[in-house]
Amino acid sequence: MAASAVLLSGYTSVFAADSNFPTVRVAAKKRKFSSKAVERVINEVKSGISNKELAWMFENCFPNTLDTTVDFSMVDGKPDTYVITGDIDAMWLRDSSAQVWPYLPLCKEDGQLQQLIAGVINRQVRCILKDPYANAFYKDDNKQSDWKSDITDMQRGIHERKWEIDSLCYPIRLSYGYWKATGDTKVLDKQWADAMQLIVKTFQEQQRFGGNKGPYSFMRRTEFATDSVPMGGYGYPAKPNGLICSMFRPSDDATVYPYLIPSNFFALESLKQMDEMLTATGYKKEYGPLNDIVSALHKTLIVQAVVPTRHSGDIYAYEINGFGSANLMDDANVPSLLSMGYLIPSMLNDKTYENTRKFVLSANNPFFFAGKAGEGVGGPHVGMDQIWPMSIIMRGLTSKDEGEIKDCIKLLISCHAGTGFMHESFHKDDPKKFTRSWFAWANTLFGEFIWKVYRENPKLLDV
Repeated sequence: MAASAVLLSGYTSVFAADSNFPTVRVAAKKRKFSSKAVERVINEVKSGISNKELAWMFENCFPNTLDTTVDFSMVDGKPDTYVITGDIDAMWLRDSSAQVWPYLPLCKEDGQLQQLIAGVINRQVRCILKDPYANAFYKDDNKQSDWKSDITDMQRGIHERKWEIDSLCYPIRLSYGYWKATGDTKVLDKQWADAMQLIVKTFQEQQRFGGNKGPYSFMRRTEFATDSVPMGGYGYPAKPNGLICSMFRPSDDATVYPYLIPSNFFALESLKQMDEMLTATGYKKEYGPLNDIVSALHKTLIVQAVVPTRHSGDIYAYEINGFGSANLMDDANVPSLLSMGYLIPSMLNDKTYENTRKFVLSANNPFFFAGKAGEGVGGPHVGMDQIWPMSIIMRGLTSKDEGEIKDCIKLLISCHAGTGFMHESFHKDDPKKFTRSWFAWANTLFGEFIWKVYRENPKLLDV
């Protein structure tokens, strides 16, 4: 792992090897949901980890989504699950998908867990049908948002209406993963198919062919430039080329150039998965635009998303505008350039992705930070010098190098600041300066990473 001396020398664990670790996980009787299958995995993995601090962190983080963020019920005879992000009482389509994703392999041995995840899919379908351009929703359809003054078509029940491509990709990914893990097609019903059709329509609108910018625009009265969209709420000009415009990144920050490359790659992968599901369920009827979008995305991403550089060779840009301009950077939020190897496994054998990964994890990326506490990718959302543990986890999940994976685990142990949980970000020189003490996505993703290493190469957990 590059610069491992920087990565590990400046900060050591807050606990001695023989310390007793305090109970910080929610008490059993106060947990939102309990799964015997998840508890089995926790006990199995803990018993296979010699580092007591790492074992303690896994026990805290892996079940955090189930312990603290889910609200299950039945609505119109169907499972319904509302999932908050943690410290914000709203359900992001992105976060909720990622939060329950690691539990999919356990559904076959836990019917209640399967019902819970089916409920997430059902609620996401309802959210998409309500407004495909919104990124976050409330449980109560009549609740008015704190962002009600945003200059956009805001409805009650919507927390925030920032148009992000990945907000529609994640529910496709979750539906596909659920179907493959369980074989259950009950959630892939007519209402689900209607939501898929609306996704295709929305993507097609945001290709912006024919000079039509589409129905979405967004502005906010704010002092933060990343929270509003310029040029009357439609973003800076983009030359139509088949890619999909995204006004915001998965960080909920505004894009600079509308063609966000990681999200367009994610859309390409998601649309292929959608096509497979629609075919299998017999709902593939009037989906002509689906094939058109897939073809356009594939051709344009191959030609226009690749940028030659002096330091890393050909790499994928983070954003482009179709006129030849490119934004060379990466942001820790997923989908990112780094995470493409996680979301799209075939990318791991792509030479341009390999070059891009090296660029992202270097000083050539303006949002790669290294300090006394370690190194990793951040982003504009919380400012300079703040490393996101999510980027360290993604580095480990996309690595083929045992030493790099092990170093990522060591750094994650060192950056939790004694809390036993992952955070949104921490300062490169002091992990105790962190943001968001309750961020379930990062916690569950950490658990996913450790469980993957345990299954595939458990000796790497001996740190």
